[in-house]
Amino acid sequence: MAEEKHHHHLFHHKDKAEEGGSVDYEKEIKHHKHLEQIGELGTAAAGVYALHEKHEAKKHPEHAHKHKIEEEIAAAAAVGAGGYAFHEHHDKKDAKKEAEGGHHHH
Repeated sequence: MAEEKHHHHLFHHKDKAEEGGSVDYEKEIKHHKHLEQIGELGTAAAGVYALHEKHEAKKHPEHAHKHKIEEEIAAAAAVGAGGYAFHEHHDKKDAKKEAEGGHHHH
């Protein structure tokens, strides 16, 4: 048996196409663009918070350890949000290719 790669999408193109329905690619492109922007915003916010905690560690040496831990957590969150934005960017590109008639798969 051949294994199929299943990729989760909020909009289920194959299901709609198989049912004879149409997919609103413009809506899907906008959706992924919006999620990409949310990921970018999360990246920026977490990055700013990491810098704030770095500053607080210098400003309050008696609590430096706590602030350094919070800085590292915020930095990790920034990386995660950046990865999410990158993922949504590629989903947006895939939706654009599908809208143009090409069937791009990962």
